[in-house]
Amino acid sequence: MAGHATEEHPHGADRLCAAGDRVYSRAVRRGRVPRADADAVPCLVELALLHPDPDDMGWLVPTSPQEVMTRLLRGVHAEVSASQARMGAAVDAVEWYAGLGSSRARQPAESTAIRVLDGLARIRAAIDEATDRCATEVLTVQPGGIRREDELREGLHRATAMCRRGVRMRDLYTHVARHGQGLHNYMELMGESAEARTLDEVTDRLIVFDRAVAFIPANTDRTMALEIRHPALVEYLVTVFERLWRLGVPLAASLPSAGVAGITHRERSIAALLAEGHQDAVVAERLGISVRTCRAHIARLSERLGAASRTQLGVRIAEAGLDGPPRSTPPDGLPALPSPAPTAPLPAPESPTAR
Repeated sequence: MAGHATEEHPHGADRLCAAGDRVYSRAVRRGRVPRADADAVPCLVELALLHPDPDDMGWLVPTSPQEVMTRLLRGVHAEVSASQARMGAAVDAVEWYAGLGSSRARQPAESTAIRVLDGLARIRAAIDEATDRCATEVLTVQPGGIRREDELREGLHRATAMCRRGVRMRDLYTHVARHGQGLHNYMELMGESAEARTLDEVTDRLIVFDRAVAFIPANTDRTMALEIRHPALVEYLVTVFERLWRLGVPLAASLPSAGVAGITHRERSIAALLAEGHQDAVVAERLGISVRTCRAHIARLSERLGAASRTQLGVRIAEAGLDGPPRSTPPDGLPALPSPAPTAPLPAPESPTAR
């Protein structure tokens, strides 16, 4: 909180510049201010004194003076030997701002149940704090494909620290992730404290600590996140996780058969999504693979099913029973496939930007 310093705003939250003082005071009195009001005082957002309103991103709402005081005192306590005078100033500043809001009706408890975290630094800080406080359980959903080993190593020390505290970890990945050796090595290091399962596709990223606080993305590029502490919302997210978990395949187990001879499990998943009408780019994103890899599988499906066009491929997918759960198989256990029709060439792949 207090480490911020620029030419225009060389201060911390305990000694705001004149412009910041005016905008924050107005926010405390009124409950929120337009985002444009804070353009000239970026220090308020950088110091987390103002943050986006979850209900309307065009407005900024103030962090309660009491919460500001808690954050300031936490930082000052670490430097108490050299910062005794500054601690008093921090308390005085917070009490002053708290007095400004005394005439306004107290906000409901739900006002802090959802907090918008703007910027990767704040997201990481909030997740690190929740990680340090976690005592029993972490649930995560990790979309995308193969996990990079450097990403896994980056979080290894935090994960092992939780293991030592007896925290249990359960992670959901896409089936594609199981093809990366780094994930298997990571889970082996975690031992019995961690368990992973995979699905054809999962929801967007989700992290839940102790069934008390959850984090989800708030925009497509994941530079904003929501910190959720509302019990009903957290319980809802946990329920979603548990239902996906029951459907998942343990990482150490083999994937089930696709149910059709010559068709892999991944190709069956691609076929089902194509049957729903999704474009190549959407199919690739949902399964955690590249568009190029997705199209290679589609070409193989077309060849295996004897389809000379994308329209014909959709028909052959339905005929082979790849558009839904596996159908019953004939006595030899191998469903019959339509005869190939190689007389016509495959069509060119569709544009990755098509919708």
